[in-house]
Amino acid sequence: MNRWVGSIFLCIISTLLLMSWSVAAEGDTCSGIVPMQYRNDRISILDFGGVGDGRTLNTKAFKEAIFRIQHLKRMGGTLLYIPAGVYLTGPFDLTSRMTLYLARGAVIKATQDPSQWPLVDPLPSYGRGRERPGARYISLLHGDGLHDVIITGENGTIDGQGDVWWNMWRQRTLQFTRPHLVELMNSRGILISNVVFKNSPFWNIHPVYCSNVVIRYVTILAPADSPNTDGIDPDSSSNVCIEDSYISVGDDLVAVKSGWDQYGIAYGRPSHGITIRRITGSSPFTGIAVGSETSGGVVDVLAEHISLFNMGVGIYIKTNIGRGGMIRNITVSNVYMENARTGIKIAGDVGDHPDENFNPNALPVVKGIKIKDVWGKKVLQAGLIHGLKNSPFSGICLSNINLHGDPGPRNSIWKCSDVSGAAIQVSPFPCAELTSSQQTGACSTYF
Repeated sequence: MNRWVGSIFLCIISTLLLMSWSVAAEGDTCSGIVPMQYRNDRISILDFGGVGDGRTLNTKAFKEAIFRIQHLKRMGGTLLYIPAGVYLTGPFDLTSRMTLYLARGAVIKATQDPSQWPLVDPLPSYGRGRERPGARYISLLHGDGLHDVIITGENGTIDGQGDVWWNMWRQRTLQFTRPHLVELMNSRGILISNVVFKNSPFWNIHPVYCSNVVIRYVTILAPADSPNTDGIDPDSSSNVCIEDSYISVGDDLVAVKSGWDQYGIAYGRPSHGITIRRITGSSPFTGIAVGSETSGGVVDVLAEHISLFNMGVGIYIKTNIGRGGMIRNITVSNVYMENARTGIKIAGDVGDHPDENFNPNALPVVKGIKIKDVWGKKVLQAGLIHGLKNSPFSGICLSNINLHGDPGPRNSIWKCSDVSGAAIQVSPFPCAELTSSQQTGACSTYF
């Protein structure tokens, strides 16, 4: 037991040094909203019959260990230590005031047997499973109504073994919506750091109806052709800090959401106070996204110091008729992208609907989008902004943006409609809707 306690101590010290160096070298951090808690009470998965041979199913061991944490209610909470080894398991629930700690070489590996995955109700802001009507598979790590939860360690791995799920999606044999790797609902005080997430069946990390969430120093990996393997999707959540991470997946790296059409409008919980900083990654889809499910509204988002490679779209704000909701005060700055299909895209015709009962008159409002200090190489199309005829996008402010295609005839042009705003020092020259002098007043405080 003393051996792994010493290992935890060394990792904590090295993590603190890394955090101090990163803040000093790279600038601001928002991670202080959820401080690291050090648990005096510690137990090991081995104490509950855990076997790290990659073959033995450990679902019972995880559930019994967490049951003990939940019912002993130790002062300061309890740390569940996962030593080196491969621990095959089905889904299990976390509990409040706990730390799940993965040692170096520890792997929590999801079973590929769908019968081991229970079903849960659809989210009220979605009204149904995101892929299929009705219920959905529970996430590998799940929690509802929790507080003070930490998932951390020495860069151990949580492996979703998602290929069986991706194949069901491709073959159209899914009966229910695929599971996430981590979904925490109605929870607060969440910290996820120093863990590798790989091969998620669906979205990787999904905090929904949460507040005070920090996701930092994580690596998220999935093949480029893996369907819907979003990296981090804060959803109808507030005070979320996403920093200092590497994400290479088959869908959006980070996507801020807030519910789907009439269900999200009725639930009425926005995402706000979201900070995304120092993210590096690649994807055939999007780097930093808002949407397309934005029916509860998305306000006050800051994304900065982003490095993107081999992207579909670098920066993408996406919504649709029937969504309703307001997308406002979104700031993206200091972005480098290389080899992208489109640099910047803001569109009102993106995404599907949960059913035929959406209200076509529920139009989203998009205003106050500020994008500055963006540099791109090998960007096929610089920008595309398509507002809605009956709800034009306004206050779209662009500054100091250079997005260039391959050498030769320039094809890196802008296309716009139903939009107003202003642009300064943007190359290639943006669309006329963003260069009219009378519009610069709406962006004066930004410029």
